[in-house]
Amino acid sequence: HQQQSQGRGKSYICSDCGKSFVCHSWLVRHQTTHTGERPYKCSECDKTYRRKDYLLNHQRRHTGEGLFQCPLCRKSFARHTYLLRHRRIHAGLRPHTCLECGKSFLEKPKLTSHWRTHFHIIYVNNMVERPYTCSQCKESFSLEVSLILHQKLHTGKGDGPLTCTYCGKDFRDLSKAIRHQRIHTGERPYQCTECGKSFIRRDHLLKHWRVHTGETPYQCPVCGKHFRYKESLNCHQKIH
Repeated sequence: HQQQSQGRGKSYICSDCGKSFVCHSWLVRHQTTHTGERPYKCSECDKTYRRKDYLLNHQRRHTGEGLFQCPLCRKSFARHTYLLRHRRIHAGLRPHTCLECGKSFLEKPKLTSHWRTHFHIIYVNNMVERPYTCSQCKESFSLEVSLILHQKLHTGKGDGPLTCTYCGKDFRDLSKAIRHQRIHTGERPYQCTECGKSFIRRDHLLKHWRVHTGETPYQCPVCGKHFRYKESLNCHQKIH
C-alpha cells in the first residue's frame, strides 16, 4: 500500500483501487475485498468471514448470546426487527394488502411476489402498438427497421453480423441489434402502467416498477437494511 501525508495526519491508499483510509487497520480490512481473503473462521461450523464483526454476528446463532426471543414460542432472532416481524404471526396481523384484489400478506416480499401476477397481466395488455408484422412467423414490431432486421433470420442473412442502419455498428445478437437501434429511433416500447413513463428495455421497466411496488430486494448482510437497487446497496456497504 501507499502512505501519503494529508495535512496533519496521514492517509493510507489502496494500491488496487486508489481508495484512501485514515487508519491503516481500515486499509488492511478493505484490501480483503480485492484478495478474497476470509481470515475469520467459525469454530462451530467452519464458515469463514472477511471481517471479525461478521463472524461475531454469525456466532450468535450458535451461542444464543444477544438474541431476541419471542415470549410466546421462545423462538430466537438475531435482530429485533426480525422478532417484531415474527410476532405478527401470533397476533394474526397481515399488514401488507394488495390494492388490486385486497389479498393480505404477513410479509412485504410475499405481497411483492403476488403483485407481479397482476403486473404481468397489466403489462401484456398495455403493450404499445406494433403495426409491422413478419409474414413468416407473425411476430410484430413497432418500427419498420426492427422488422427488417428481424427478417434477416428468415432470409438466411442472420448468420453474419447484423448492421445498424443508422450508424453501421455490427451485432451478432438480434435482440441487442434491435435494442441498439432504439437509441437512434427514440422508440421506448415498454411503458409503466402506473405513471406512463416509457423505457427502451423491459428490464429497465421492471427495475422502475419497484418505485410503485415498494420492493427492496437487496439486503445489507451487516445491518439488515434493504435497498431498491443493487447500486444503492453497493454504495451503502462502503460505510461498513
